Amino acid sequence: QVQLVESGGGLVQAGGSLQLSCTASGSTFSIRTMGWYRQAPGKQRESVAVITRAGSINYADSVKGRFTISRDNAKTTVTLQMNNLKPEDTAVYYCTAQVMYTNYWGQGTQVTVSS
Repeated sequence: QVQLVESGGGLVQAGGSLQLSCTASGSTFSIRTMGWYRQAPGKQRESVAVITRAGSINYADSVKGRFTISRDNAKTTVTLQMNNLKPEDTAVYYCTAQVMYTNYWGQGTQVTVSS
């Protein structure tokens, strides 16, 4: 079992920055991939950025060049630095951790970008 606790998020004007953090506890040694998804009202949940245990990173096209994901050496905390935020980035952001074929999810944190 893995538990995920998120922090960060909030309200920011367009062009501003926010940082999200997610810390895993429990069976963290078994985590392969960590990352962030988001879900806007009326839309499906989508991948934003993921990072593997080996450090490989994948970003959604919509956030490339603006968001940066990183993971600490202990592989238990993942951070998403979000710059040049746009109103379309408004969503609930969820941290995720993959263990074998199981995905664990955080409770979600709201990010609202005003125009």
